[in-house]
Amino acid sequence: MSGTRAARPQPKKPAAPKKPLTRKQKLQRALKWCLLVGLAGIVVVAGIAVIAYNTTDIPDPNADFQTQTSYIYYADGKNEIGQFAEQNRDSISYDQMPETIKAAVVAAEDRTFWTNHGIDPKGILRAAFSNAKGGSTQGASTITQQYVKILYLNQERTYSRKAKEAILSLKIQRQMSKQQILEGYLNTIYFGRGAYGIQAAAKAYFGVPVSKLDLRQSAVLASVLNNPSQLDPANGKTHREALKGRYAYVLSGMAKAGDITPEEATKAAGHLPPFPKQHASNTYGGQRGHALSLIKNSLLKLGFTDEQIQGGGLRVTTTLTKKAMDAAANGVAEAKPEGFGDKELHIGVATVQPGTGALLGFYGGQDFLQSQINWAASGGMAGSTMKPITLATALEAGYSLKSTFDGNSPYTFTGGLQVHNEGEQAGEANGHSYGAAVNAVYALQESINTAFVDMSDSIPNGPKKIYDNALKMGLTPNGKPNPDHPGIPSTTTDLLPDDSLITLGKARVSPINMANTYATIAAGGKRADVHVINKVTDQNGTILYKYQNDTSQAIPADVSDDVSYALQQVVNAGTGRAALALGRPAAGKTGTATSPNSNGVGTHVSSAWFVGYTPQASTAVMYIRGKGSEALDGWLPSYFGADYPARTWLAVMQADMEGVPVEDFPPPANVTGTPPSEGHAPLPSIAPKPQPSKAPKPTKKPKPSPSASFAPPPVQSSQPAPPQPTDGGGGPGNGNGNGNGGCGVLGCASQEPSPGQTVTASP
Repeated sequence: MSGTRAARPQPKKPAAPKKPLTRKQKLQRALKWCLLVGLAGIVVVAGIAVIAYNTTDIPDPNADFQTQTSYIYYADGKNEIGQFAEQNRDSISYDQMPETIKAAVVAAEDRTFWTNHGIDPKGILRAAFSNAKGGSTQGASTITQQYVKILYLNQERTYSRKAKEAILSLKIQRQMSKQQILEGYLNTIYFGRGAYGIQAAAKAYFGVPVSKLDLRQSAVLASVLNNPSQLDPANGKTHREALKGRYAYVLSGMAKAGDITPEEATKAAGHLPPFPKQHASNTYGGQRGHALSLIKNSLLKLGFTDEQIQGGGLRVTTTLTKKAMDAAANGVAEAKPEGFGDKELHIGVATVQPGTGALLGFYGGQDFLQSQINWAASGGMAGSTMKPITLATALEAGYSLKSTFDGNSPYTFTGGLQVHNEGEQAGEANGHSYGAAVNAVYALQESINTAFVDMSDSIPNGPKKIYDNALKMGLTPNGKPNPDHPGIPSTTTDLLPDDSLITLGKARVSPINMANTYATIAAGGKRADVHVINKVTDQNGTILYKYQNDTSQAIPADVSDDVSYALQQVVNAGTGRAALALGRPAAGKTGTATSPNSNGVGTHVSSAWFVGYTPQASTAVMYIRGKGSEALDGWLPSYFGADYPARTWLAVMQADMEGVPVEDFPPPANVTGTPPSEGHAPLPSIAPKPQPSKAPKPTKKPKPSPSASFAPPPVQSSQPAPPQPTDGGGGPGNGNGNGNGGCGVLGCASQEPSPGQTVTASP
């Protein structure tokens, strides 16, 4: 059989194994995919950007951006205290602007201005990375973006606002020339000192029209745009140094751009131009400047920006009343010693409303145009005005108004530290002794140092508890700002929880805070935060801030009533009898503090106080000299709190209380408890409250006169009879009676005579 043989199928060759991708091939593939994804992302982002660009319309310009003056009102919301940054924009054309100011501003704010398209992509990316790290919304704004923000948007710092700003900037730069944008920018931007626009800035900083600006002046104005408050040399040395750094940066940028030569930049950078003396308007004259400064600081601490305050069109209603402000200023003028000007004698006055903490009025010292130090907010050593806080602490600890304490002098602590009463100047080497058992009312009435040091020492952990009560009642932590009352400076220093002599008042306290502390007593122990801002709205009436009163029970009401009763006895029969002329129930405390002499030998009187209140108002008056610690004794005709400070308080409160109904204080609660230590057995009774009488108004010049008699509470018969009323604030003695008023090297309170008794010295 013939035929062909079928071919045998050939076996398939196995497929060659795929070679693994090299590292280079893997990288190329990854890059290819990244490129594709990136291109797709760019297309999406570009599409979104195009849609956003086409759908975003240029809004109408902010209609009132040129007239957003901030107005400050008294508490009635109608009568004006003053204004911040009345915007005097004198717009000028591009051709009227010197080339130096144009070049300087571009060098300072946007060095790519002439070539960019209204935005700076690199700057936006740089800001985005910074924001991602720190969580804050930073700038990256070109001149065009800044102009758009001023003209069309608000100051809100959000990503959505920044995105809209960028889109509008792209549109604006297509519709306006660079010259038009720069002209509009220089006519609207804020330069500080209330100056909006370059023409107003030239006058505010250098007193010349913009056409007269030279290179150095132009560089300064361009520099301050970065931060008007921090770079204004008028604000102090640190601000001037900060300006120098920015000033050099601007000049360097001008040289790099070819606007000036390197030699011109180097020469100009050698020193800032001279700044003429600022001539503040009458708006800041007298006490008004102190008020506006305090109000501005309050607004800043509440979170408002300098730009909002100076030109945001705010309407600020304060707690200040014209009646109380006038009462403080007129009271000082009426009662202060003749022939002593404000340049060396400083008087601080503050009036606070009990129950609300509203600062009703104050006197900060000399004319604000002459000195910007507000002594009502700065303060001095408190002296014996601290003693009511100690009494409140003792009553809480279990003592009563009848409890007795050691009034003999000196009082010796364990370890040998001694405290003396007043009396050394009268020949009593160790100070005057009042008896081994004087009750708490009489101790406060006569301000007996040894009794109060004994009181503090007899309270378990007494200094710390007194410190805690001081903070609860209205004082501030040692040298630290207190967020409870923004804008009210925290000037308390040396108030320490471990100070065994805290009751003698070597801490420096402001009259504002001390007035609020006594207001707590007047309000039945309820502390309200002292404040000066009541409400802030925008120009349309939208409320941006409103103070919410939130009181706390700092000390029990019955304790407060007893402390108040004791303070009434200071007025009725003690060192504060000048206040009797008010003709209505009043309570108060004198205080005179001493500081060590610079040579280390002896002490001098550094401050004199009277702090007192009615149920409706609490007022603190402080007299100090020089920088706040120079000697009053041997300089003023009388340096006691019972004299000029008490008379000033009377003059202020007579005006404050005019037309105000008379109110009585609650009767004493006579709290009792379990005394924490022995040796303070109560006396059988407290001397009955003398009937108020209207004392004659003291004369302008103090004259020696016999002191009035009074019935003191009973003391042990074995002790000498008490002398005439004195404020025996004192401090640690040195064992031999050395020092003024029984004080040693530590700051302490000095003796106080009764009203009418004086120490005469040549001014």
